[in-house]
Amino acid sequence: MANSKMVSFFERLFFNPNLFDWVLIFILSPLSLIYASFMLLRRLVTFKKSYEVPIVSIGNLTVGGSGKTPFVIALAKRYNGAVVVSRGYGRKSRGLVEVSRNGKILVDVFASGDEPMLMATSLPNASIIVSENRKLAVEKAIANGAKVIFLDDGFNRVNIKKYEILLFPKIVKNYMPFPSGAFREFFFMKYLADISLHEEIEYKRIVTLLNPTKKMLLVTAISNPERLKPFLPQGVVAEIFLDDHAYFNEQELKIKMEEIGATSLLVTEKDEVKMLTFKLPLSVMQLELEIKNEILEKVDRYINNEK
Repeated sequence: MANSKMVSFFERLFFNPNLFDWVLIFILSPLSLIYASFMLLRRLVTFKKSYEVPIVSIGNLTVGGSGKTPFVIALAKRYNGAVVVSRGYGRKSRGLVEVSRNGKILVDVFASGDEPMLMATSLPNASIIVSENRKLAVEKAIANGAKVIFLDDGFNRVNIKKYEILLFPKIVKNYMPFPSGAFREFFFMKYLADISLHEEIEYKRIVTLLNPTKKMLLVTAISNPERLKPFLPQGVVAEIFLDDHAYFNEQELKIKMEEIGATSLLVTEKDEVKMLTFKLPLSVMQLELEIKNEILEKVDRYINNEK
């Protein structure tokens, strides 16, 4: 188990650097320039394939969470025949896997990964496909009769022509590209997107706590877990942070609960899908996004091929 009071070095460097970190950022900046320049060249020379089905990409320029998964869920709920294509980070499987088809879940969370399983359980009228090769997954979705495809974390899939939505988290203090910062490409690449959205301006998170108890042990395996702090309820007595997409050990969590007298585990929905077989009481932070109507209308116009 990870130390509950520790935030990883890289998460601090990327999201909340201190004075020492800025020295390291300066030292690493030549590598960042080389990396981001390569990513720019990759965009310029790669051919983009068009498809007959509208494809909407929800992505971000930074590593870590910016609300992509709940944003995909919020959009996909609005359309019939929607298929979500995802990489399936953290899954134990390889290749193309159909996670769900028209709401029927076909595999377990180990084969799907946590975020695709969350989307599958949240979208009873949609289909979810995971694949390292996103083009192959898009073609599978079309063969299955997709009316619209949502590409989860798709901004860096430069070989597919699509409608680009970029999400930016609320707090960004380090705008450097990897490895000295959290950005996957130069910041100005945001201008290639059809829509760039900023948290708390065009969209915001709405968190509802299900089954709260008096003494909760916060357990989570998400990137930059410090972003949960504004939403934490009273009654959190301890914290355990694991690496993003990590799986949980039920017996270890049970022992920790007994040690501190916790009455439930406080988890996100992304964590919950990996604990469905656990015989431990769960308090769940249910997340939804409130998106401005004008954004939804722009997506509607693209999908319906309206000018």
